[in-house]
Amino acid sequence: MKPHYSIPIAECNEPLVPIPLKRFAWVSPHPYLALGAPYEGKSPFFVRRTVLERLFQAQSYLQQQRSGWRLQIFDAYRPLSVQQFMVDYTFQTVVAEAGLDALTLTEAERQEILERVYEFWAAPLVDPAAPPPHSTGAAIDLTLVNEVGNPVEMGSVIDELSPRSYPNYFVDSVEIEEQHYHTHRELLWESMAAGGFLRHPKEWWHFSYGDQLWAWLVQQTDLENSAIAQYGRAEETARSV
Repeated sequence: MKPHYSIPIAECNEPLVPIPLKRFAWVSPHPYLALGAPYEGKSPFFVRRTVLERLFQAQSYLQQQRSGWRLQIFDAYRPLSVQQFMVDYTFQTVVAEAGLDALTLTEAERQEILERVYEFWAAPLVDPAAPPPHSTGAAIDLTLVNEVGNPVEMGSVIDELSPRSYPNYFVDSVEIEEQHYHTHRELLWESMAAGGFLRHPKEWWHFSYGDQLWAWLVQQTDLENSAIAQYGRAEETARSV
């Protein structure tokens, strides 16, 4: 169990609302839908109402720093069925890349691979006290596009299972190109912070507001702050895009 699951949840029952994609850039086709993830008619482009309001604030800040740039939405709301699908898919991908056979893995090999997967993917727990962040409608994965709509280079792709995904991986690099990667990651972080979001410690692309991870991060930066989560697992009512 990750430490943020110790944070209590006081569900506010705020509804999921659609992200108006005309206001943002977005990845199309949606990467998990393209893999066959079982959304069952629900849309990944939903968040809680306050989260959307704060997303507008974040993009406004970004455009004050870089005219014409936009946030590009990669993923937002994720039903538990999709979380399970992506954990399983990632596990199988790691197994294949290692040249192994899932049917003949030793228990030690299986646990080693699961540990790697769960470093970046939340376990698809059904326990309402420990919801995966994306199932709450409070977490969002995103990046930046420039004034002509091209993705800004961040130094690694979203969902990459490697230390390059850590937000500050390039902070001490003396390579000019890698310094640009870090500058772009910082701009994304500053923009999202302007909306009140906090960043996942190991994922440059993952931000949240109001969930358990957000509250736990608040407490880490201010030990006297007893922040709690206001969003638990959302009612799965997000309609199809």
